[in-house]
Amino acid sequence: MDAYFYIILVVGLLSTAVCLAAGILRKAPNDVTILSVAAVEVALLVYLVGSVIRVVAGEPIAGEAWEFWGYLVTAMLLPPAAVYWSILERTRWSNFVLAAVGVTALVMAARMNQIWY
Repeated sequence: MDAYFYIILVVGLLSTAVCLAAGILRKAPNDVTILSVAAVEVALLVYLVGSVIRVVAGEPIAGEAWEFWGYLVTAMLLPPAAVYWSILERTRWSNFVLAAVGVTALVMAARMNQIWY
């Protein structure tokens, strides 16, 4: 596991905890929950930039490159989609959709690590 995975681990779990708490407390999506998901997107952007730098520097991906990049692109599409959902449906249930982003990004980052190494 590399530092990029641990960044997503911490940010993803914190985002999930914040969004779950808001949903359990019957709150509508707000700045805190949406910004926590935005933090997951920023962590994924850091992962993207770091991965591009590593590939350009000559560090090879042990597994299939298309699979790694596919996971990364898919993970990066999840936060904007969840935020869009939460803006359209301003109920407490949207917080649970937002909560799923952090955990999903974490699982996908773990898989990307397996593919890389």
